[in-house]
Amino acid sequence: MAMDAERRQAELIGQFSAQAAALSSAPQLAALVLEATSHPALFAFSELLALPALSKLAGTQYASSLDVLRLFAYGTLKDYKSNSGSLPALLPDQVRKLKQLSVLTLAESTKILPYDQLMQELDVSNVRELEDFLINECMYSGIVRGKLDQLRRCFEVQFAAGRDLTPDQLNNMIDTLSDWLGTSDNLLHQIQEKIKWADTMSEVNKKHQKEFEDRVEEAKKSIKKLKNLSRQTSTYGGMTTFSLNLEE
Repeated sequence: MAMDAERRQAELIGQFSAQAAALSSAPQLAALVLEATSHPALFAFSELLALPALSKLAGTQYASSLDVLRLFAYGTLKDYKSNSGSLPALLPDQVRKLKQLSVLTLAESTKILPYDQLMQELDVSNVRELEDFLINECMYSGIVRGKLDQLRRCFEVQFAAGRDLTPDQLNNMIDTLSDWLGTSDNLLHQIQEKIKWADTMSEVNKKHQKEFEDRVEEAKKSIKKLKNLSRQTSTYGGMTTFSLNLEE
């Protein structure tokens, strides 16, 4: 199901990107932003935000559409309420979408979401309304999976779709992955050195084992010779019999 959702996201982004590339006027591009941010199945917007075509909105009376798109890519309902004076009013579909995205943002930091926190972040007045939203708009849409715990008054998140990464988050991720890669390379080098050392020690051990086995064989041959000498001395020794008893 997760793969299907990702495929659907990619298809929608591709469709909106193609439409944006074919548009030339700011009003048309603003209408496209409105359509994208209202679409019930689209939850990723950074790729649209990065399209060269949308830069045509900058410096026009529709420049706020870029701010709206940026809000849907990285922000939450709480962010919108804090900056509502500089942003256009949202349609009901956009408000619902922004609430869904707010749940995803909260799920990034913790998997236990208290009802009180959710009601405050989503501007919901009661538990029944909150649970209906989580079930109908979040779980049924496939962006989250979890368990509603009425006794503990919390939502236990089992899965949540990822949101767009901000430029700072992306840079941090690149740095983290680079550090991990460097650590992995060092660890691999250490492992290779240990394998090389183990192979060397194995060859040394084999050599010592071979030397030991050769010495045992030489000792066996010496004992056999002494036994033969003992028998010959007992048989042919003349008046005095000299015997070496080397058997256990």
